[in-house]
Amino acid sequence: MPALLDSFTLLDLCDILIVAALIYNFALYLKKEIAVRLLAFLLVFFVAFYFSLFSGFSSTSWLLRNIFSSSLLILAIIFQGDIRRAFLALGRSRVEAHVRDEVTETVEELTKAVAEMAQKRIGALIVIVRQLPIDHLVEVGTEIDAKVTSELLNSIFLPYSPIHDGAVIIQKGKLTKAGCLLPLSQNPDISKSFGTRHRAALGLSELVDALVMVVSEETGKISLVHEGKINYDIDQPEIRRMLKKALDGKRLPKTAIAGEP
Repeated sequence: MPALLDSFTLLDLCDILIVAALIYNFALYLKKEIAVRLLAFLLVFFVAFYFSLFSGFSSTSWLLRNIFSSSLLILAIIFQGDIRRAFLALGRSRVEAHVRDEVTETVEELTKAVAEMAQKRIGALIVIVRQLPIDHLVEVGTEIDAKVTSELLNSIFLPYSPIHDGAVIIQKGKLTKAGCLLPLSQNPDISKSFGTRHRAALGLSELVDALVMVVSEETGKISLVHEGKINYDIDQPEIRRMLKKALDGKRLPKTAIAGEP
């Protein structure tokens, strides 16, 4: 023991303190975010490694050399939870971006379709299903299950189409049915100037949270119907705004008031 103490120098003491400081600080860095931890770890590691090589700290050099030889494996083990979460977050962000792109595309196709039909005075009735199901309220209907496009919607509502008088159902971004019959509203206060399409839109919206779009064959005006209220003669920016909220599953404003042609 005395011989060991006689050979123990100030350099050895500094060497041991450096190793202890590295281990202590590395443990502290484990509490930080993954990017900060990795940067701090690599910075401390390389500085300490090169310092030990040129300073004669054999213990420190030995420790860091062994860490360096297995650094990738050590990092994978230490940060396995963070790496897994990072990959999951990346996957979620890609899925969310894809969903946002699909919603944007559907909104644009619907807006374009109703604008074209309004210009040509082609009557249309389009239902955007939200949280509440409507299958028990819809009669007849032709199963379609297709991507929403302005061309498809225009072809369905052309006067010579066999299903042009019914409603189109859009659910989860897909056109699922066409030629559907909706329950008519029994509200006696509805203006007599509103036709069957508006009454059907009101009737459905009184029972579920769907957003219903109506293109008037007589006036060429576009209406949005929600919770038993008609927003009549809506412009394209408002159509886009309401459609985006509906397709995103967001709460629609309750400020709509019944309008008249």
